[in-house]
Amino acid sequence: MGNIVAIVGRPNVGKSTLFNRLTKSRRAIVNEQAGTTRDRQYGKSEWCGREFSVIDTGGWVVNSTDVFEDEIKRQVNLAIEEADVVLFVLDAENGITDLDLEVADILRRCTKPVVLVANKVDTFDRQYQTAEFYSLGLGDPYILSAINGLGSGELLDKLLTYFKPDSPVAIEAELPRFAIVGRPNAGKSSIINAFIGEERTIVTDIAGTTRDSIYTRYNKFGHDFYLVDTAGIRKKAKVNEDLEYYSVVRSIRSIENSDVCILMLDATRGIESQDLNIFSLIQKNKKGLVVCVNKWDLVEDKSQAAIKHFEKAIRERFSPFVDFPIIFTSALTKQRIFKVIETAVAVYENKFRKVPTAKLNELLLPAIQNYPPPALKGKYIKIKYVTQLPNTQIPSFVFFANLPQYVKEPYRRFLENKIRGWWNFHGVPIQIFVRPK
Repeated sequence: MGNIVAIVGRPNVGKSTLFNRLTKSRRAIVNEQAGTTRDRQYGKSEWCGREFSVIDTGGWVVNSTDVFEDEIKRQVNLAIEEADVVLFVLDAENGITDLDLEVADILRRCTKPVVLVANKVDTFDRQYQTAEFYSLGLGDPYILSAINGLGSGELLDKLLTYFKPDSPVAIEAELPRFAIVGRPNAGKSSIINAFIGEERTIVTDIAGTTRDSIYTRYNKFGHDFYLVDTAGIRKKAKVNEDLEYYSVVRSIRSIENSDVCILMLDATRGIESQDLNIFSLIQKNKKGLVVCVNKWDLVEDKSQAAIKHFEKAIRERFSPFVDFPIIFTSALTKQRIFKVIETAVAVYENKFRKVPTAKLNELLLPAIQNYPPPALKGKYIKIKYVTQLPNTQIPSFVFFANLPQYVKEPYRRFLENKIRGWWNFHGVPIQIFVRPK
């Protein structure tokens, strides 16, 4: 199970800067002004060989202070509920404020591990100002400067001690796992019910802890696999929380635990930014992809031209990765439901496709000779040999060249397209490596 770390705290204590440092990215916008983070950010981080997901809570768009406090409380509660470890960020420059006390009050009652982070210790003198944070009753503050990285190693070491060991749920390892992901209300639950039908007897629900993915065993019509579902099953009593955020955190879990993701789009609403977020999570986790356009029964124009237009729009938005199946379904009328399963099984098989080295060289080397990589600084690049790496998570190919550092992204894409042209890797991401020969 992937561990999830949530960063909480009042506005302008440097949560986004810390997020950027942990995920080695600059995705979150950082600004002096409080409340810059409008959208919640999520990214992957790695330390000592352990991967985990980081969530930067933000997204307050409020002016009056009292609404502010309610909103922060809600954010903190949400983070506590979903995360495995909570990072409580404080500002060593300004000390403790009323809002910090409010947040600390919630965190003291929570059962999850909480790590106090005294941020903005940009100079050594400032670390003596962090002693007041002991008064919050949440243990030792970790001194940190998110801007220049001081103390981040110690903090990460501490985080690792809280992570649950990567123990898989007791399910049969050989069986493929298909995750059904998508925005709220795209029809995830309906499609699972349509798959399973009324014959619930064939289905076993193995749930991890309540927060984790639920595995539903499906074995009928000659197929045997697990459906991984998270967001749709447990309807929460509190409906007021942020559904979009929730669905993404839940998606992180189910995507990490799956082999192939079935991404549900709503035909009546088209592609929204949330769909792209989930798509990028599938890409980051290197999973197979089947795009399923649901609610097709509600669309007026079902002509071939409309289908072509829709497909083109989806591939344009998801490019450069375009080699994936798109199926138009309706969970309500069960139209093409079975095709989704068959396609997911095919994508799963493509993930383990092995191409013999002799065949690779026989077909790819002539293509490379016809279109060699563009020369750089007058140096010609020669690719002499290609082979597929064994035992990788997704199909990975190594091209041996005299000047690998000069082979740029467009040419890698050309190589990938050639491989896809000869062999069926439909729906599966491919990795291309160029190494010195």
